[in-house]
Amino acid sequence: MLSKKDIVMINKEFHTGHITNEGSLDFALEHARKTKDWVKAAAYLVRAILIDHAFEDGNKRTAAGVIVAYFDINGEPYNDYVIGKMILKLMKSNVTDVRKIARMIQNAAE
Repeated sequence: MLSKKDIVMINKEFHTGHITNEGSLDFALEHARKTKDWVKAAAYLVRAILIDHAFEDGNKRTAAGVIVAYFDINGEPYNDYVIGKMILKLMKSNVTDVRKIARMIQNAAE
């Protein structure tokens, strides 16, 4: 499970780590902690980062980094290309349903 500090560090790889929507990120972290399904946990965080624009900048790259981190933590293989396409699709379609985001994350598994 990623902490807020971990997510900020991921964002700092791309930008300043400045959170602009802390409430949404805290809400997502709370729900992520409650679920035993790592894919659903990642989906809550991705939604907060992408749709609610948790950070000042670098949200797409941060969301991709969070997904990769969850795959790595759980020892699951993933396809970078599929993750990149998924992030773009989520943004263009403004997908807000956590279950749909979770299915898209699962599709990034190799």
